[in-house]
Parts: sequence; structure tokens; C-alpha cells
Amino acid sequence: MAKLTPVDSSMIQAVGYDSETCVLEVLFNSGRTYCYEEVPPDVYEALMALDSKGRFMHSEIIDVYPDHPVSRRRRR
Repeated sequence: MAKLTPVDSSMIQAVGYDSETCVLEVLFNSGRTYCYEEVPPDVYEALMALDSKGRFMHSEIIDVYPDHPVSRRRRR
């Protein structure tokens, strides 16, 4: 997965995007991480360019693209 980039948002902590697989990974301020599949590069670029990333997530990404939560393994 692509490196997560911190963003200034009341809803989102960091965003990563893999242009080869068109997978958007979003770390929310709640601590939960979700991957959104089939996200075109221009949608990712629009998300990163806007000041209101949360509003864009709700209107253009959440419930639009297939998603699944990411579970992080604990270090031993």
C-alpha cells in the first residue's frame, strides 16, 4: 500500500493512494482505517486538493466505491 500522507481535516488523519491498483486508504481520526477500491486518480487528486476533505468523502467516496475496513496486526 502507498505511504499515508497526513492531512488537515476534522474527519481524516491521513490518506494514501496506490495508482496501480486504484485503492484509496483513509485513516480516520476515530482510529479506523478503510480502503476504497476502484477510485480513479482524479477523484484522489480532488480529495487532496480540497479544504473540506470530510465533505468530499461523504459526497464522492463513502457509499460510492467498494470499501472494507483494514485490520492492523499487533506487534509482538
